[in-house]
Amino acid sequence: MSIEEAVFNRTRLLVGNDCMTRLSEARVIIFGVGGVGSWCAESLIRSGIRHLTIVDSDRVCVTNINRQLMATTATVGKVKVEALKEHLLLINPKADINACQQIFCAETAGDFNIETYDYIIDCIDSLKDKTLLIELGTRTNAKFLSSMGAALKVDPTRIKVAEFWKVQGCPLARMLRKRFKRLKRFPAKKFLCVFSDELLENKGSNEACGTGQCLCPKNQNGPGDSSLTNHEWCSSKAQINGSLMHITSMFGISLGGLVIKDILNRQ
Repeated sequence: MSIEEAVFNRTRLLVGNDCMTRLSEARVIIFGVGGVGSWCAESLIRSGIRHLTIVDSDRVCVTNINRQLMATTATVGKVKVEALKEHLLLINPKADINACQQIFCAETAGDFNIETYDYIIDCIDSLKDKTLLIELGTRTNAKFLSSMGAALKVDPTRIKVAEFWKVQGCPLARMLRKRFKRLKRFPAKKFLCVFSDELLENKGSNEACGTGQCLCPKNQNGPGDSSLTNHEWCSSKAQINGSLMHITSMFGISLGGLVIKDILNRQ
């Protein structure tokens, strides 16, 4: 038995040889590998997916450490997709992982050849770009899956899966539906979403990254400068909400589980 066969022995025991073959042949792309997408990637690679493309333009920020898989004090400043790829290859060195440091948007959408994938997973934050990915992704033959908002939540028992138009209690889903109606363009087919109807408020204040007070250990002026400066990867979001690893990871692992379930059910 090879090391790779040993790694997936317990998976094979449950799902059988035919499913393991389908897992190894499936092509998956994840857009956004932050608090949700990074854990989705981990769950897929540990389950036997071998062909995975991960897309994200950001670098690891110190504020990512509380919830993102590859974010540690040692990886701050590294390209997220590269740091995640290094980690995933420690799980399965034979995995074919394409790390793409790029933003998905109208200008770049054609670069990803999304029609060549069996599964497209949306973990994008940007409303505009998320809308476009849903539009284009649902036009392909791929199974399309999407994460709704995972911030401002603490209760894991309220995480659910539903078809996009039936998602309730999620502000992001509501904004997406309004945007589709305003644009008079709609998803080409139904797709499942992971979401939670819980919605809390921020109780603390944001004192770094997005406020001009970067706390990453390496700053633009070099390692000898202890002043607080902004990096190119500092968040420029209009609003930053609190989030917790157990929620974001469960969103991501749930998305990965939906992929595995779909492959298992295909005969």
